[in-house]
Amino acid sequence: MASEKYLVVGLGNPGPTYHLTRHNAGFYFLDAFAAKQGWSIGSLKFQGLYGQGRFDGSQILSVKPQTYMNRSGECVRIFLDYFDIDLTHLLVLHDDLDLEAGKVKIVRGGGAGGHNGIRSLIAHLGSQDFARLRFGIGRPASSLEGSRLSTEQFVLGNISSSERQQWEKKLELVIEAIELFVGKGLEFSMNHINGR
Repeated sequence: MASEKYLVVGLGNPGPTYHLTRHNAGFYFLDAFAAKQGWSIGSLKFQGLYGQGRFDGSQILSVKPQTYMNRSGECVRIFLDYFDIDLTHLLVLHDDLDLEAGKVKIVRGGGAGGHNGIRSLIAHLGSQDFARLRFGIGRPASSLEGSRLSTEQFVLGNISSSERQQWEKKLELVIEAIELFVGKGLEFSMNHINGR
């Protein structure tokens, strides 16, 4: 089989301020995947931090856009074009308010669901038809007084110690999902990951 090229993108915001915020789940899990492979995501190119290596005979580029979330599509578009990677070989890791906290789901297509990073990708790629690994962060809970954090405050807030433990427990599942996407394809990864 000919060598294939894949682009695996983690969405987030750059800088230490945002490091362990809920909106940076994509960065968190992409870093974990790269670390398992022994790769470093440290080179700067096209407004993104990237690293690359081989897995199961395929070349994988791992990219963390440094444009801030709402301009992520600019970076991803350039990487796809420059490295001549087909849209079907793009996997985007991102947080998702509409999934129960800690739930992992692989999907293809669909709208942005209020996610500014996905909205930017759809705009710059001219298509919704790309694979996403959605990581559930849930929605902010109401306090006893009935108030709740705004969506922006919630996604840009730091994860709690219990959430950190939950993320760590899901590391292996997310890494397996990425490996299955590259090694076995989207349908196979969906069938083996969703619902677990």
